[in-house]
Formats: sequence, C-alpha cells, structure tokens
Amino acid sequence: MADTSTQSIVIAAPPDQVAAVICDFARYPEWVSATKTVEVVEEYEDGYASQVRFVLDAGVVADEYTLAYEYAEDISRIEWHLVEPSKMQKAQVGSYDIVGNDDGTSTVTYTLAVDLAIGMLGMFKRKAEKMIMDTALTELKRRVESIGAGK
Repeated sequence: MADTSTQSIVIAAPPDQVAAVICDFARYPEWVSATKTVEVVEEYEDGYASQVRFVLDAGVVADEYTLAYEYAEDISRIEWHLVEPSKMQKAQVGSYDIVGNDDGTSTVTYTLAVDLAIGMLGMFKRKAEKMIMDTALTELKRRVESIGAGK
C-alpha cells in the first residue's frame, strides 16, 4: 500500500455537525469541487451509506470508483476503502477522525493512502496528496461553517 498522509483542521462546529456533512454524500457535488456525481449504492440498516460511487473530474485527473464505508458507533471516526481498482487507483484507504474541543469547535484529522494505477514520481505524488487533502479539509470547513451560520 502507498504511504499514508495525514492533515488536520479545526472547524467551528461540534462533531455531530461535521459528521453530518461528511455523511451526506448526495450533497457532495454542491461543495466538493472535483465531484461530478455521487451515488449511494448500498446502505446499512441505520441509514448510513455502506458503499458510495464517485465520479470525479479535476481536469487532469478524472476517475470513477466505489468506496466502502464504516463508522464508529458515535460517528467520531469515518473510514473507507476502495471496493475494486479503478482507472486511476489500485487502492485507497482513508479516514476522518472528529474530536470535539472544549471551545465548541472540532478538530478533523484526515488520513489517506492511495496506490495509483499510473506511475508518478514520489515528490509529485506527495504534492498531489497534499493538495487533495488541503482542498478536502478547506471545502469541508467552508461547508460545515456555512451551514452552522445559517442556523
């Protein structure tokens, strides 16, 4: 498996609001810039998505893939893995860990490991991973805080 990258961000909202945005896959195209379509393929009995199909188009990178999700009982951890290889990926394993802070904010830690199906020099791959993670966390923060401000 590929090297694992980890980044964190503080979001001005409690953990349950952060988890609600992460788990609302149908709305990803509204706020995740590279996401074109998202379809929940299977759900657990409790209504949480167990498999989700993504169609991404980030210009130079386009891919279609399905991720299988698992959740901690209190939704403080959301983890996933690639169901089968795609055009761009051999494997993907990731997670969000959401921790509530004393001031009402949440620290979200995003961990990701992607094994690409195409060759890429290490330094370019690390730069791409950093950009993907920066964008994902920034867009998540923007979405959660804009929803919180609307309440």
